[in-house]
Amino acid sequence: MKPANVAEPAKAGPTVKPTPPVTAAYLERVALHYLERYSASVAMLRRTLQRRVEKRCRLRDEDPSVHAEAIEAVVARAVSAGLVDDARFTAGRMAALRRRGTSARALSAKLAAKGVSRDLVADAMAAERDAAEAEGTDTEEAAAAAYAKRRRLGPWRRPDTREAHRDRDLAALARAGFPYGLARRIVEMEIEDESEA
Repeated sequence: MKPANVAEPAKAGPTVKPTPPVTAAYLERVALHYLERYSASVAMLRRTLQRRVEKRCRLRDEDPSVHAEAIEAVVARAVSAGLVDDARFTAGRMAALRRRGTSARALSAKLAAKGVSRDLVADAMAAERDAAEAEGTDTEEAAAAAYAKRRRLGPWRRPDTREAHRDRDLAALARAGFPYGLARRIVEMEIEDESEA
């Protein structure tokens, strides 16, 4: 047994590496890694770089605003290289959201949250409307039907519960951003082929 008054030698803990500084090469690596994994708008890339710079500067007790020009330079290089294109991002995101059943109102809000300009969203929606008219379809109605099918509303409910949930289904479609007339048409429509249900 050890004597009570003898102190144990201090154990050497793991050495903590200092946080490296923010450099242009670091910002480019962050941008490329992010763009390999995600489709992004210019604003999304800029926000990601700013967050990473702020985190690293916080660990180093530095001012992140010093790196604003370097962030803009990396974003400009990504745009000029074609790695980031807001028009392409908007078209892809619109197509994906429409397939999931997103209304035009919700779609414009989601794209605005991703940093896409209102003009670009308006142009993309106009192009979508023109393409739908040329095909003789209604994208808003198709999106409402896709939303109802995904959430099992209206004609996609079990027949014995459909009428009891009519008002709830209408409210769900309204909250999703679809107008009342369209929501009512979707909830009251009949599916001819049972394999679709």
